[in-house]
Amino acid sequence: MEQLQAKMAEHGAAFFADLQTAGKGQMGKKWESELGQNLLLSVILNVSTLNIGHQFALSAAIALASWDLLSQYIPSELTIKWPNDIYWGDRKAGGILIENQISGGIWTYAIAGIGININQTEFEGVKQKAVSLKQITGKTYQPVELAKELCIHLNKRYHQLTQPTGPQKLIDQYNAVLYKRAHLVKLKIGSITAKYCINAVNSNGDLLATAGIQHQFTHGKVEWII
Repeated sequence: MEQLQAKMAEHGAAFFADLQTAGKGQMGKKWESELGQNLLLSVILNVSTLNIGHQFALSAAIALASWDLLSQYIPSELTIKWPNDIYWGDRKAGGILIENQISGGIWTYAIAGIGININQTEFEGVKQKAVSLKQITGKTYQPVELAKELCIHLNKRYHQLTQPTGPQKLIDQYNAVLYKRAHLVKLKIGSITAKYCINAVNSNGDLLATAGIQHQFTHGKVEWII
C-alpha cells in the first residue's frame, strides 16, 4: 500500500515471495507457508477504469485464474469455495485476499494476494483442512514457474473482466465451479447452525442458499461447518 500511496506501483506488477510468516487470510485469519514450498504472489491492479460495482467480479476473475492454473494439474474435484478459496474435495489448496483502495468514491487500485499450496506436506494446526498440489499428484513442482503460469491466467481473466459482458460471464463461470453448489451444507449464522442448499453467488458477492426459502448471506456474517 505504501507504493500505491506514493504512486510508484505499476499496473500488473507481480511480487513473488519464497517465505511468508505473517500472511493474512479472510476475516483476519493467519496463513503461514514453509520456505520455498508454495506459490505466494501479490499483484497490483489499476482498476480506476472499472465500475466500482464490479469488485466481486474482480474477485471471481482472480479465483478463476487460480482455478485455471490448478485445473491443468488436477483433473477433478477442484472447486472455488465462497468467497475465493480454492478447494480440492473438502480440503483447502489455496486462498486469495484482495485489498481495495477507494478514493473519492473511485475504485483506484486493488492488491491481490494469492497463496497456493504447492510442495508443502505438513500444515501445523490445519492438517485435516489443507492440501497441496504435491499431496494430490505425488509430484514436486517449481513454485516460481507456476507463478509465471498463473500470471498468464490472471492476464486473460483480467482482460475478460474489462469486456462489456465480462463481469457477468465471470460470475457465471465462478458459479459453475462453486464448492458444494446444489448440495446441503451446515452454515452457522450467529449462534444458530442449520442446513442450507447452496444455490449461487450473486454479482455483489453474496451467497444465496435455501432452507425452505432462499436466504442471502454477506461474507463475514456466516461460517461454514465442514
